[in-house]
Amino acid sequence: MSVNTARVLGRMFGDISSAIDAEKDRLTALDGAIGDADHGITMSLGFNAVTMELAGMDLDHAPASAVFATAAATFLNAVGASTGPLYASAFLKAAKVLEKDESLSPANQVAIIEAMTIGIQERGKGQRGDKTMLDAWIPATEAAISARSSGANASEMWDQITEAAEVGASATRSMVAARGRAARLGERSLGHIDPGAASAAIILRAMLRSFVNLPPVGL
Repeated sequence: MSVNTARVLGRMFGDISSAIDAEKDRLTALDGAIGDADHGITMSLGFNAVTMELAGMDLDHAPASAVFATAAATFLNAVGASTGPLYASAFLKAAKVLEKDESLSPANQVAIIEAMTIGIQERGKGQRGDKTMLDAWIPATEAAISARSSGANASEMWDQITEAAEVGASATRSMVAARGRAARLGERSLGHIDPGAASAAIILRAMLRSFVNLPPVGL
C-alpha cells in the first residue's frame, strides 16, 4: 500500500489545528499567567490559516516538501509575533528533509522532528531549561532518536516522543523563564507551565495520530 505523503501531511496539519482549537482556552489561560494571554488564540489562528491554505492545494500531486513550505509561509503571515518565525523556521527545516526523501518511514519521521527542533532553536537562540517550547521539543527529539536507535516500531516511538514532550512541558512549572515575555517576571514565572511548551506537546500528540497508522515501513 502506497502512501501519499503530501496528503498525509495535509491531514496532519488538520489534526494539529483541531487539537489546538480544543485546547485554545487552556493555552490562553496558561499564557495569561506569565505572558500576554493570547497564545491559544494565536496558535489557533495560525493553524487554521494553514489548514485553509492546504485545502486549496492539489495534495495528490504536490511534493511533500511544498506542504511544509506552504505551512511556513502561511503560519508566519497569520501569526507574526515571536511564535510565527519560530514555527515558520521549523516547517522550512522539515521541508528540506522532505526535499531529499519524501518517505514517511519512521527514520524520516525522526528526521522531521529533529529538523523542526533545530529550526526553532536556531531561530530563537534558546536552549533546554529556558522555559520555552524547546523544553518540549528537545526531549521529544531525544526520545525520537533513542527510539530509532533501539529499533522501536512507529507506535512505540511516538508514545516515547509524546510522553517526553508532555513531561518536558510539565517540567517548565519549576523553571524560571530566561526568554520571551515571561522572562520579565523573573522568579514570578515559577509555578507556571510555559504555554509554548504545552502547545508543542499538543502538536506532537496530533502528529502521532497522523503517523502511527501508516503502512509499516522498516526503520
